[in-house]
Amino acid sequence: MAPAALAALVDAVGADHVLTDAEVTAGHVVDWTGRFRGATPAVVRPRTHDEVAAVVAVARAHQLAIVPQGGNTGLVGGSVPLAGEVVLSTARLAGVLAVDAASGHLTAGAGTPLARVQDAARAAGWAYGVDLAARDSATIGGNVATNAGGLRVVAHGPTRAQLVGVAAVLGTGATVDDLGRLEKDVTGYDLSGLLCGSEGTLGVITAVRLRLVPARPERVVVALGFGSMAGAVEAVGRLRRALPDLEAAEAYGAAEAELVAGHLGSVPVVDAPVTVVVEVAASTDPTDGVAEAVGALDGVLEVHVAADGPRRAALWRPRETITEAIATVGPHHKLDVSLPADELGDFAVEVERRVGEAVPGARTWIFGHLGDGNLHVNVTGVEPDDATVDDVVLGLVLERRGSISAEHGIGTAKRAWLGRQRGDDALATMRAIRAACDPDGILNPAVLL
Repeated sequence: MAPAALAALVDAVGADHVLTDAEVTAGHVVDWTGRFRGATPAVVRPRTHDEVAAVVAVARAHQLAIVPQGGNTGLVGGSVPLAGEVVLSTARLAGVLAVDAASGHLTAGAGTPLARVQDAARAAGWAYGVDLAARDSATIGGNVATNAGGLRVVAHGPTRAQLVGVAAVLGTGATVDDLGRLEKDVTGYDLSGLLCGSEGTLGVITAVRLRLVPARPERVVVALGFGSMAGAVEAVGRLRRALPDLEAAEAYGAAEAELVAGHLGSVPVVDAPVTVVVEVAASTDPTDGVAEAVGALDGVLEVHVAADGPRRAALWRPRETITEAIATVGPHHKLDVSLPADELGDFAVEVERRVGEAVPGARTWIFGHLGDGNLHVNVTGVEPDDATVDDVVLGLVLERRGSISAEHGIGTAKRAWLGRQRGDDALATMRAIRAACDPDGILNPAVLL
């Protein structure tokens, strides 16, 4: 980086918040999976919206590319500087700024961890509708930038469904300030909605205003065993119809259960080919309704029920530890896909077969959000830069009328596949939007398109 550019960044945020030492910046240049690794001349940590605007102005003046980075929990290379970009960390843009208990809205800085948002909502008598296993480190700005999904989409929808408005600095240097938007507001284009899911390519989100959901304190968690993924899919469909308060429906296989048990030094909670974990949340005790719905299911091999907090957590822990356990096996390809419900069961079998044929020695791990059709396909035993696995899995997804990205985003990992799903006209429209918001191409240039 030119000395003048570095000096301008220091002027923008202060010398203490322009990090250039390689040992200090090391955690900012590699993603959580270890698959995507880059380099950066500096990590810049603005504290306010105005400081973010100043950093963007410096980048435009000195032709610097910027990668916005929150908790760096992304899994597709979307928040690491793969082409030597400056990292703009939102770590200091943290804190719950306001909770409007009357309207059920919460405003927070982009760098606020999801768990802090959840805690603040709970303290105000509400709840926040999105939950992720990475809640302690994933930031709310990153959630909005990727339209994160997670464990509760079946009940509340993804992050987009919780979004009222954002504050952001576009690549042009212009400010979007929708933090004062009301619940019903149809005044022109939804710029906040446009920024949601844009993966940092249109603007840097600095704060968000979120819609909360009513708290439902009475909870029951059930872990069920099934003989196949197809049987599990059928059961979850029936539970969704029978239980309007169903909040989560997750699944994983026996191999994943054994891996987690070894990692935790325990034994699998359920001894079956497929485990399904469902959670029902209501204002009154839902146990009787859950028992009736589960009792009406076919093909259930095993049932475990928990109503108190520690036992509920114990049933959830294997599902929430799968990603961590897979990481101990080594670098892996993480593919986050969604499919129509009638394709899920066969896909889980077929993808493992095709990966095994294409890459002998590869190991496929499958788990995910069965309630909304989102499966995570992780493959170990393959070199990080070997695209064969990605081609096999994503090709099968498109064959089965699915989506190549359900919640992780496109990032760098799936950029070459976006056009195959969305088509040339959609890509041309996206490029036009990007050119309008970031004409100099300084925001996350290696991502999405």
